[in-house]
Amino acid sequence: MRELILTLAIMISISAYSQNNDSISVLIIGMEKSALERWNNGDPSGFLEISAKDVVYFDPMTEQRLDGLDKLTELYDKARGKIHVDKYDMINPKVQSVDRMAVLTFNLISYVGETGHKWNCTEVYRLDNDNQWRIIQTHWSLTKPDVN
Repeated sequence: MRELILTLAIMISISAYSQNNDSISVLIIGMEKSALERWNNGDPSGFLEISAKDVVYFDPMTEQRLDGLDKLTELYDKARGKIHVDKYDMINPKVQSVDRMAVLTFNLISYVGETGHKWNCTEVYRLDNDNQWRIIQTHWSLTKPDVN
């Protein structure tokens, strides 16, 4: 009987974790898509609004890591109104979460006209004390860049 109770308790715990992880995944992917849609229309504020003050940022257009929301805001303000993407495909998004941290990884194809630009993205989210998920680390890279 004791083994049955222990087995049931473990199964309930695993089920609760799985359901919680699923809801975290839906939330974070939704936040990312909402920010991407704003970005695609020249508005980087969607990402700024979901980034923590201590965010760190890498992308192929920067020589080194940017530290902090102020630096990220400076970079994004240079792009404000200049980026227009007709459509995008977020491919195979995956959220892995533990405690108050979650990592979102996905591939992105941004289309301007018929031309697709392929990206890899990793976003690390933290559940802050105000119970809001915020990006604390962003890393964008080109998919199969031409290095010749």
